[in-house]
Amino acid sequence: MGIIRCTLVLALISVLGLAGCATAPPRSDYSAFRTENPRSILVVPPINKSVDVNAPDYFLATIATPLAERGYYVFPVNMVRSVLADDGLSDANLVHSGDPRRLGELFNADAVLYISIERWDAKYVVLSTTVTVELNYSLKSAHTGRELWKDHRLLVYSPQNSNSGNPLADLIAAAVAAAVTKAAPNYMPLARQANSQAVSLKGTGLPAGPYDSLYLKDTGDF
Repeated sequence: MGIIRCTLVLALISVLGLAGCATAPPRSDYSAFRTENPRSILVVPPINKSVDVNAPDYFLATIATPLAERGYYVFPVNMVRSVLADDGLSDANLVHSGDPRRLGELFNADAVLYISIERWDAKYVVLSTTVTVELNYSLKSAHTGRELWKDHRLLVYSPQNSNSGNPLADLIAAAVAAAVTKAAPNYMPLARQANSQAVSLKGTGLPAGPYDSLYLKDTGDF
């Protein structure tokens, strides 16, 4: 009995030791961000790596609101695109490969947000359609050009089939729902959710901006 009790005690100590060593996911490094302390964000047209040619237009309609809600001034995205086109920068790849300091001078912005749309597609498999949105974010200083923050988001949505108790009716309903989703997938909710997570999650999102009541009060979370 003494040996068994000793073994149990040692096992418990081992488990507790492992639990004590468990650590939370690492936070992003905000030292550069805090040093720059940006007040305004310029969102440039995203690079589109998806097969949907309309993805950039739809995405741009979802990004300004979460940034503004975090307390930053966001330049109107349509105005930005128009000004860039007039300046010979209508190609997103050209804008992304350029110097963010030039954009800062052009718009008098503090930071430039670059986004690449990795996936924006709907995949049809038998009786279900899976909608996927994958995005990369990179915020760079418009004064020094260095990266201040980055994030990656991958969201997938697959409609849940209803269960009415009638297998044939459920099968038909699932087929119809999948066909409708495939014909006209709605990416906007996924894009909004991805932006909200990227911008607002503690430890990985953006610290509160100067137009938010938590400005400079959230250093414990960011």
